[in-house]
Amino acid sequence: MKRIKELGKQTFASLSVRNFRLYLTGQAISLVGTWIQRIAQSWLVLQLTNSGTQLGLITAMQFLPILFLAPVGGMVADRVDKRKILFCTQSILAVLALLLGILVLTNSVQLWIIYIFATCLGVIGAFDNPTRNSFVSEMVGTKNVGNAIGLSATQTSIARAVGPAVAGVVISLAGLGLCFVINAFSFMAVIIVLAMMRPAELHRKYKTIMKEKKESKFADGFKYVLSSPVLFDALFMMAIIGTLTYEFNVSLPLLAKNTFNGNVGGYATLVSALGLGSILGGLMGANKHKTNQKYLITVAFLFGVSFLLVAFMPTLFWAAVSLFFVGIFSINFNAWGNSTMQRESDPSMRGQVMALWTMAFIGSTAIGGPIIGFIGEHAGPRWAVSVGGVAAILVSGIAALRLAVFSDKTKVI
Repeated sequence: MKRIKELGKQTFASLSVRNFRLYLTGQAISLVGTWIQRIAQSWLVLQLTNSGTQLGLITAMQFLPILFLAPVGGMVADRVDKRKILFCTQSILAVLALLLGILVLTNSVQLWIIYIFATCLGVIGAFDNPTRNSFVSEMVGTKNVGNAIGLSATQTSIARAVGPAVAGVVISLAGLGLCFVINAFSFMAVIIVLAMMRPAELHRKYKTIMKEKKESKFADGFKYVLSSPVLFDALFMMAIIGTLTYEFNVSLPLLAKNTFNGNVGGYATLVSALGLGSILGGLMGANKHKTNQKYLITVAFLFGVSFLLVAFMPTLFWAAVSLFFVGIFSINFNAWGNSTMQRESDPSMRGQVMALWTMAFIGSTAIGGPIIGFIGEHAGPRWAVSVGGVAAILVSGIAALRLAVFSDKTKVI
């Protein structure tokens, strides 16, 4: 019994911080709304076009601004109160979701409108994502950042499991439009908890342009990461895996609709199975306070193997079972890669470092989305999934070779 209590205390250590508890509560509500909207948006594009290429292009437009603007967002996050940035970004995202919801409900939506909507989401995300990522360590401090990221990843996974299931019910009963409206109001939870936080309890260390004689340049973040083999390897793996493997928004709806001849419920089943696996993986990651590069490489390899297996599954049910294991390894890779970037970076550079992580994880979708969409449409969804699995396996092998060469420079994280 004592061992169980100690394990529970380790797993939920960062929840002892009031500001982080509040933040996690608000995000729990908002992320469910986000996943409801993601399901609705993907299915809306397929309804309008029945094209994997168009789905990939819409995904690219949503993440292309992040690829180019995330470094700017990171520099802003290093200099401006992160809480104020999140007030602004979350409010704008709410307005965008509400506007699209109204257009869908009134049957006024057209494909070009979705392109504009996706682009706007990307521009705001370029500032929102680096800020949210680096805000975690500001709330809990460096000591608990690994645990906090693990719990945040678990929360995202719960939302990924719950949101699609809710979306499937809402779409079947009320249509796609209501999904966007629900997401719009879910942002209020984050805005409220941000207002309830105690600023004095945050671990702040901002640079200010007034105090700095030398302004940071766009390339500073890149140079900083290149100077550390640990940071570079984590970023390199995420760049390739983010481009070709994490394209779930493109590969899974195509797999559900075109391979298994399913409806939005089938797509929701696949995403929910992925989310359920991610919950277990997130809790495993939250309890693991120490790891190393070898662990990160191993998880990336298992992520690739499990995702490759999805391509060979004969039915929707078995694909969902396989995606449960994909969820376990994918969330561990993301969480520990994220933790590595934050632990190994100086607080004054953390925003820019996390901006590069955002570019590799989310911004890379702008490149991979159209590629996977094109493969899924013309060669078949199974090939699109296979490419993602093979990419993760290959990049983990390259990272393992680099680790063997530079083992004397590897740091424990």
